[in-house]
Amino acid sequence: MNTSNETFETLWKYCTENNRLCLNLNKWNDLFKMLKNTEKLSGHGGLREPADPEIMYYNWDSIMPIEKQFQFKKYLEWALDNNQIGEVGNYLRSLSENDWTHFGEI
Repeated sequence: MNTSNETFETLWKYCTENNRLCLNLNKWNDLFKMLKNTEKLSGHGGLREPADPEIMYYNWDSIMPIEKQFQFKKYLEWALDNNQIGEVGNYLRSLSENDWTHFGEI
C-alpha cells in the first residue's frame, strides 16, 4: 500500500488481520519512540494514553488481551493526531508476523 494513502481505518484493518492483537513489547517500544509529542506525556499520575511501553512491560501478564489491543489502538490514534499515520503504517507493514502478538497466544 502507498503509505501516503494510509488512513486510520486501513491501518487498523491491517493491524487486526490474521488474529493480530498488538505488537510484541520490543516492537511496541520502537513504535513509542517513533511517536511525536510524547514528551507531553511526562509527569505523574494515572494511566496515560498512549501508555508508556514500560508500564505495559511491567504489567504485561496481568493485562487482559483486549486491554492490550485497546492501548495499541491508542498508539495509532496518537499517530493520526500527530500526522504520522503514513510513517507508522510503513513501519508496521514492514514487520514480520513474528513481531506481533496474536489472539490465542497469551
